[in-house]
Parts: sequence; structure tokens; C-alpha cells
Amino acid sequence: MTIIGYARVSTREQNPESQEAELRAAGAAQVFTDHGESSRIADRPQWIACQDYLREGDTLMVRALDRLAGGEVMALQIVHELGERGIQLKSLTEPEIDTTTPMGRALFGVVAVFVQLRVDTIRENTRRGLAHARAQGRIGGRPTVMPAERLRAAEALRSQGHTLSEIAQALGVSRSSVWRALNSPGK
Repeated sequence: MTIIGYARVSTREQNPESQEAELRAAGAAQVFTDHGESSRIADRPQWIACQDYLREGDTLMVRALDRLAGGEVMALQIVHELGERGIQLKSLTEPEIDTTTPMGRALFGVVAVFVQLRVDTIRENTRRGLAHARAQGRIGGRPTVMPAERLRAAEALRSQGHTLSEIAQALGVSRSSVWRALNSPGK
């Protein structure tokens, strides 16, 4: 029997090292880690590799169930598929879950519902926060590299017959940024 770990972070900016360290400390011989992958997507590259690596009698270990699946239907499907293959599932933060017993499977079903509630609550809070920010005139995303003064300079250079590449080099931005700014709706 081998313990195999699976870790996942939702964005590229997040660091999965603490999850990986916890899994190794709990006995994982190997840890598969997805970076910037949603828990709602089943075709995560390292999740697929992990599934291919798992063998009958192995234990799949995760830090928390929400690292594995973003909804109760997906979580239950994963547990069912693992069970059919003779693979156990253990969670470091939900230690009462042991899918080798009827009680453990029942507890897993209850926890999966709470995992879904947590994911839905985070999603709703994010939507609410973005709506509040928009109501105050703020929008999300990265600041533009082409503010009004740089856009005016780009328009002046274009009117003088300069190419997009020349304009980009003069302004210190990429050619695509100049193209988008000069070709945006309302231009």
C-alpha cells in the first residue's frame, strides 16, 4: 500500500508548498500538484497523472476535500470511482473520513455537501465584493499600460505615419497593447 498525495491551488499566484509539505509529512510517497486549476474541472493535468499513477490498495491523500472536487456530485463520483478501483481516500483536515467503511462513506457524503456550501459561499462573496466595487466605480483587473496620456501620444505617432511596432518601442509597451488601445471600441 502506497500513500499518494494530491495538492491543488486555484491560481498561479498561490503557493502549494504548504499542502505538499503536509502531505509528505503525513506519509505521501509522491505528491501530484495542479497550479491554477479550478476544482470544478475534472481534466486537470496533474489530477489525471495522479489517477493514472494510483493502483489498487493505494491511498489517495488530500489536505482537504475541496482540493479534490469543487462540488458534492463531483466528489461523490471521484470517491465512487476510487472505491471501484480499490483505492482509499483520506483527508488531512477531515480525518473522520475513511472510505473503506460504510460509516466513512456516509460521513464523506455529509462533508461533500459542506464542501459545496463552502465553495458556493466563496463564489457568492466574490460576486458580492465585485458588485460593491463596481458600484463605487472600481473595476477589477490589471491597470492599463495605455492610460489617456500614452494613448494620446500613440494617436499622435500614428497620425505621423509610424507603424505599430515603432509606436510600441517609443512608448515602451508591447505592440499588441498599442493595437488594442488604438482599435478599442469608440476609437
